Amino acid sequence: MRVAVLRGIGEMVLEERPVPRPGPGEVLVRITAVGMCGSDVHYYEHGRLGDFVVEQPLVLGHEPAGEVVGLGSGVTRVGLGRRVSIEPGRPCFTCTQCLAGRHNLCPDMRFFATPPVDGALCEYVAVHEAFAHPVPDALSDDAAALLEPLSVGVWAARKGGVAPGSRVLVNGAGPIGLVAVQVAIACGAAEVVVADVNPVRLVLAGRLGATGSIDVTATPVGQTGYQPDVLLECSGNPQATRAALGGVAPGGRAVLVGSGSDDIPLPLSALQRREIELVGTFRYANTWPTAIALASSGRIDLDALVTGHFGLDDAELALTAAARDAGAVKAVVRP
Repeated sequence: MRVAVLRGIGEMVLEERPVPRPGPGEVLVRITAVGMCGSDVHYYEHGRLGDFVVEQPLVLGHEPAGEVVGLGSGVTRVGLGRRVSIEPGRPCFTCTQCLAGRHNLCPDMRFFATPPVDGALCEYVAVHEAFAHPVPDALSDDAAALLEPLSVGVWAARKGGVAPGSRVLVNGAGPIGLVAVQVAIACGAAEVVVADVNPVRLVLAGRLGATGSIDVTATPVGQTGYQPDVLLECSGNPQATRAALGGVAPGGRAVLVGSGSDDIPLPLSALQRREIELVGTFRYANTWPTAIALASSGRIDLDALVTGHFGLDDAELALTAAARDAGAVKAVVRP
């Protein structure tokens, strides 16, 4: 099979590798779509993301969907020919975190496209059947792949306690911010305001249901006077995060979703005085059923995020799409 491999910073090559064989409890999936994530871009541009360092050739891509074309022994949950969205991790299933339903915190998690584990920028992958989620025909291949970032938004909303009547600020209108907007609306939020520097993305956020927007190049978040009950911080920018934290209403909750910096200056006195709950998030757990239901019902529009399609041999163009076009939101590779 053909595989797109990150050989070094800014160096992608196409290789031939054997098609994997599904082991016991695994299914072989022919990949039909892979969304490109900011973390993939970070590995491509810098060779690392936080504590994760690329020290050997790595296959990127952790937002995959495809069709089941092979079954390992003992598989009972998924049949041949089923279209699936792949949850791109393999936990140990037996540690304290896994048994508590928090497999996202499993210390032995093997997550796609996270060094040294290869991802899905290839033609076939073998995955555990429990993480190959069947999707209805109502979902396109692109949308099935983008259930992964949607799961990030679902998890963030859960951690933030977004509920009917909530006033929400989504800081950052990248792909995660744009799904967070839609999830907050689906949860019954009365107001969902989005802040970003990109006017194109702010317009798209409005089309997807945001009730208001803040162009921070004209008005910093801290000067708007808006006090949300819930902050979904999706930018990962330290200065933007600090500014947004300063505006959260007393008794509110701030959820750190975006990544991009090891250190963020926190307005500790304001957080303490207002009793703001500051919550971290790391990936997701048990979100795919909710994500599938939201997307297949039409309450979440994932196809609207896709701004470009690329072949496997053009994976490098997919990774650099946002750098070339300020209007780009989500690039999808179709192997």
